[in-house]
Amino acid sequence: MSSSELLLSRRDLAFLLHDWLDVTRLTERPRYAEHSRETFDAVLDLAARVAAERFAPHNRAADTSEPTVDSGRVRTIPQVKAALDAFADTGLFAATLDESVGGMQLPHAVAAAAFAWFQAANVGTSAYPFLTLGNANLLLAHGSPEQVDTWVRPMVEGRFFGTMCLSEPQAGSSLADLTTRAEPQDDGTYRITGTKMWISAGDHELAENIVHLVLARIPGGPPGVQGLSLFVVPKVLLDDDGALGPRNDVVLVGLNHKLGYRGATNTLLNFGEGVHRPYGRAGAVGYLVGQPHRGLALMFHMMNEARIGIGAGATALGYTGYLKSVAYARQRPQGRPVTDKDPTTPQVPIVAHPDVRRMLLAQKSYVEGALALVLYCGRLLDEEKTAPAEADRERAHLLLELLTPIAKSWPSQWCLAANDLAIQVHGGYGYTRDYDVEQHWRDNRLNAIHEGTHGIQALDLLGRKVTMRDGAALELLLEAMRATVDRAWKADGFAADLAGRLGTAVDRIAVVTRRLWATGDPELALANASVYLEAVGHVVIAWLWLEQVLAVDASKSPADEFSAGKRAAARYFYRWELPKVGPQFDLLESLDRTTLDMRESWF
Repeated sequence: MSSSELLLSRRDLAFLLHDWLDVTRLTERPRYAEHSRETFDAVLDLAARVAAERFAPHNRAADTSEPTVDSGRVRTIPQVKAALDAFADTGLFAATLDESVGGMQLPHAVAAAAFAWFQAANVGTSAYPFLTLGNANLLLAHGSPEQVDTWVRPMVEGRFFGTMCLSEPQAGSSLADLTTRAEPQDDGTYRITGTKMWISAGDHELAENIVHLVLARIPGGPPGVQGLSLFVVPKVLLDDDGALGPRNDVVLVGLNHKLGYRGATNTLLNFGEGVHRPYGRAGAVGYLVGQPHRGLALMFHMMNEARIGIGAGATALGYTGYLKSVAYARQRPQGRPVTDKDPTTPQVPIVAHPDVRRMLLAQKSYVEGALALVLYCGRLLDEEKTAPAEADRERAHLLLELLTPIAKSWPSQWCLAANDLAIQVHGGYGYTRDYDVEQHWRDNRLNAIHEGTHGIQALDLLGRKVTMRDGAALELLLEAMRATVDRAWKADGFAADLAGRLGTAVDRIAVVTRRLWATGDPELALANASVYLEAVGHVVIAWLWLEQVLAVDASKSPADEFSAGKRAAARYFYRWELPKVGPQFDLLESLDRTTLDMRESWF
């Protein structure tokens, strides 16, 4: 088995992209007309090779030899930069970008599948291009032509890397409480002062420059999130010819040492403390992006992209852990069947034991369901950007808005559960650093917090997304799921059985959502939002499993081992996982006040 085969399943990606999502049809549209199935497959093969050869080999080394600070300079192991240089050589920094800035104009679904190889191989090192891509996409959407030329083109080339700077020590996720200031200057720039915390990739020497996107307040603006503006604040300023100039007043205070993602720097940064004095003055020089006081709306472009990307990273970590536990279970002899009491007979591989198969099947149902979700979101983004009809673009936009908190949180919860099971399959060895699965669990545990916790995603889903435009997005999702149910009723007995179970769960979503908001009490409606997120997420994954079953049945080889494995995983999810949503919906429908009525003094 090659090293890439322990990262992701090339067969599964081909099935999802081609047999199910039919991404080749996108080449009928002008944006993707230069591509074909052959170019898509070539990109995936290139990503798999570079991920296996340049990212995976130093995954453990980057974890055990974390970045350090020496005289104010960040030191990383040399393999990190070598891998990032190799990534830049692939051209994937420009995967989905316009040809006008050097982009490849790949469909987002294909690009997400390609990048998943790097996330599976080394999620810490892949964090640097992950953030850079999101930064570049935001500036392409909302920056001026000059800002695109100045900052995006070097990022496309892999010379500059990017970050997003939101959180502050005193505010955390409460962005209304950010205090970083931006003082306007006579030359049209701003001087930024403040402190930003938990900034991934916030300082390093892996690129020529770091382009920070910073939320800050212009004096006189409204309070709360409405007063936030967005600024480009580079680590190094540029001269009139675009060459590197003086250091900006951005100072590394220290590195945060996390449970996982240890190969990626995570920083506390001070802006404007006066250690560096660009053009003879303290204060970090910043350039306004878009209109004043519209910063958070613009930043959501990068945040929503990052949320789906975090879900993809969680999926990739769960997937590689699953593949490694399958490989281990096949070659690890231990014990005998329960019906064989003869100690002189050979031991059997642990995959022969039903409880091990249960754990492997659970992992398979989680990670393959999650991969379908994140690739489906990529396909929606392609529809939003390129569908010929405006109605189709709007439909895709609404569905993507609704599914984003689910795509971030469901894989972060359940692919972490898959990593937990991968450790269990390895037994005592799973808790040692002799095997990768313990690191995958640690890396994945961060994803429940990255880009907004489960609680924040739950409030977003139930408090905003299902109610926006009078419930239009939710209604579209329910219609899509019911359409799949209708198709499955006409299929064979297995698909029809799943359809009945899914149809019941879909109806519960509609009933429970109406019940929660019928009270007129937002506090009560949102008190158990995390339960709502988990239950609706499970129904969405069940829907995508039924979609996969129908795609398997329609494929050229519906009777092969791969197809049988898909049906087994779908059966497991519907019999073991989907029934869990019934009690959750019951709890939500009862308008339970346990958490609301709990007093602080009772803890």
